[in-house]
Amino acid sequence: MIFETYSYPRAAVIGNPSDGYFGKTIAFLFSNFEARVQLYETPELQILPERLDGTNFNSIQELVEDVNLAGYYGGMRLLKAMIKIFYEYCKSNNIKIDDRNFTIRYKSNIPFRLGLAGSSAIITACLRALCMFYEVKIPKPVFANLVLAVETEELGIAAGLQDRVAQAYECPVCMDFDRDLMESRGYGEYQELDVKNFPHFYIAYRKNLSEGTEVVHNNLKARFEIGDPKVLQAMLRWGQITEDFKVALGNNDYQSMHDLIDENFDLRRKTINISKGNIEMVELARSVGASAKFTGSGGAIIGTYTDRTMFNNLHNTLSRKGIEVIKPNIVNN
Repeated sequence: MIFETYSYPRAAVIGNPSDGYFGKTIAFLFSNFEARVQLYETPELQILPERLDGTNFNSIQELVEDVNLAGYYGGMRLLKAMIKIFYEYCKSNNIKIDDRNFTIRYKSNIPFRLGLAGSSAIITACLRALCMFYEVKIPKPVFANLVLAVETEELGIAAGLQDRVAQAYECPVCMDFDRDLMESRGYGEYQELDVKNFPHFYIAYRKNLSEGTEVVHNNLKARFEIGDPKVLQAMLRWGQITEDFKVALGNNDYQSMHDLIDENFDLRRKTINISKGNIEMVELARSVGASAKFTGSGGAIIGTYTDRTMFNNLHNTLSRKGIEVIKPNIVNN
C-alpha cells in the first residue's frame, strides 16, 4: 500500500513575526501549491532525492542560481530529521511501532524561501505519512510542536510556531502563544476560525527575493533575548493588532482589517531591516488601494482588496515588475 499525504503553504494574515516570541497571530493555508509525500513498505529504509536535492550542475552559474533559489539544502534533511523526531517521540511516550521499513519520497511546488512555510509543509506531510504507516495518533498541538522541533532542535533553524499549527489544524487558526501556557504545557491556545467572514485576500511573491526565515529570525531572536525595548514593544503591539483584527473579523469590519494589515507591516519596517525589493512590493500593492504585509519572513506579501477592479489593477501593476499575484484557495478542513 502507498500512503500519500499532503500539506500546503501558510499565509500569516496578522500578528507575525510575534509567534516565536509569545505573541498572537492568525494564519491560514492555501491549496494553490502543495507538498506531497509518498511512503510505502520496502525491505530497507530509503529516502529518495527530489529535484532540490541534486548535486550535479551544468555550470557554476547554475549551481549559484540553485543556491539562491533553494539554499544549500534540499528536503532530504527535513525527512531524515522528521523520521528521527517521530521515532524518539514514540519511544519516549511508550508508543510501540513495528519494525517494518519503508521508502519515502517528496515533491513540492511551493515557492521556496519566500515566507510561505514550504519547508514545514514537507515536514508536516512526512509526519502525516509516518502516522498513517505506523497507525500512530498525535494530538494536533503536539503534532505542530514535533514539526517545529525538526527545524529548531534538529536542524538549528530559527522559526516560529504558527506555520506548523496552521498546517496541523488545516484550517484558519487564531493562535495565542501566551508565555505561561507555552512554558507550562508546551503549546498555546488555538482557535479555529470560519472563513465565511474573511475579506478578499490576495498573495503576491517575487521569486528572486527568496530569503530563508533564519535570516530574519536569528537577529530578531537575539534582540528579543537581550530585552531590546523596541522589539519587546513591537511584540506587544503585534499581539494587540491580532486581537483587534479578530474583533473586526467578527464584525465584518473590512476597513479596520485593511488598516491593521498595513500597520502590521509598518511596525515591522520600523523594527527590522527590510530590503528595497520587499518594500517595493508592499508599496506597489498599496498604490492601487490594497492593504499589504508579509506572509512570513519576506519575498511574499498578503493583503486585502475590495473588488474585481482593484484586483485587476493590483495584478497588472505588480505583473509589470515580474511579481506573481494569486487569489489563495483557503484550506478549511
